[in-house]
Amino acid sequence: MRILFVTGSLVHGGAERHSITLANRLAERGHECSFAYVKNDPSQLSRLKLAAESVRCLYAQRYFDLDALLTLRTEILKRKPSVILAANPYALLYATLGKRLAASPAPLAVTYHSTKLLNRKEFVQMLAYRPMFWAADRAVFVCEAQRRYWRARHVFGRASVVIHNGVDTEHWHPLGAEERRRLRGALGFAPTDYAIGISAVLRPEKNHLQLVEAIAMLRRRASARVSSARALLIGDGPMRGAVEARARELGVAPYVTIAGFQQDVRPFLAACDVVALTSFTEAFSLAAIEAMALGKPVVHSDVGGAPEMIRPGRNGFLYPVGDTPALAERLAALADPAACERMGARARETVEAQFSERAMVDRYESMLLELESKRTQHGNLRRPAGAH
Repeated sequence: MRILFVTGSLVHGGAERHSITLANRLAERGHECSFAYVKNDPSQLSRLKLAAESVRCLYAQRYFDLDALLTLRTEILKRKPSVILAANPYALLYATLGKRLAASPAPLAVTYHSTKLLNRKEFVQMLAYRPMFWAADRAVFVCEAQRRYWRARHVFGRASVVIHNGVDTEHWHPLGAEERRRLRGALGFAPTDYAIGISAVLRPEKNHLQLVEAIAMLRRRASARVSSARALLIGDGPMRGAVEARARELGVAPYVTIAGFQQDVRPFLAACDVVALTSFTEAFSLAAIEAMALGKPVVHSDVGGAPEMIRPGRNGFLYPVGDTPALAERLAALADPAACERMGARARETVEAQFSERAMVDRYESMLLELESKRTQHGNLRRPAGAH
């Protein structure tokens, strides 16, 4: 199979990391993979293990850039992909038009990683994107909740499928107690500290401010263990200044550590007792299942596909979106080391059983082979637009 991956950029983000993983793993399985990214943000380029000549930046200078589109057309004519996989609507825009300009018969699939429109601008953009989803040969959603949400808003491909995100369980594995003690010491954590981690770009929708506010609540508790709560924020982004200011305002700045962007987040997550995901919007958090694979219970806002991975009281907890007292209560419930360890072990079991990278790649490979086969056998015969 000749697969062309198209992404909006290689910025640090779950959708980009997901596409890189698929390209790497499918190339390892003998498929001829190439990769095009629209805007010149190569932050994750080093993760992509394809040959340099198989990777092309389109260097878009504006949202819709004709030169970038023509570059993609040239790539499609050169690569002659047997199937194209776009990640998210912006990449779908370029993939759809580039395929048409090249008169390519390659089936087009799109993976969508979002579950909510955040503002009026995104709403208007989706009105323009919606016909492109209808025209796509396959729309891949990352959880059932997301598929239901977008179907209700008439966003779907000629056919749709749910493929949950997955992680490499050999790469993401729990560390021993001694190694964890060493890592905690390196971060300045006392053995008795209750360390709560979050791994996400500091953007408004990730809602880091809520975790800072929960830390302030926890530190006022009577329990010595709960009142030792501190946060480790792994990532960077436009909200960093606001997060630091809020921590100072609440008097918890010494207990909120921002580690900044890290190429390898595993040691930082391993040093934590619990991981929190406080997003206002999330489809199916890759960061959450990575933490679970490390043996960490996760406290997750009840958004998107979170209920498809979190079993409350078994491998973590859910809490209502935006409800800071509820977040603090769930975190307090995990302050007990025995409960934390027990739920962490179950979190790991959940990932091994349901969300492994191998299972995810198997499903994508099967889907893409099916699309390629239909094109070959039936001259790319399609169902009527809108069928799903």
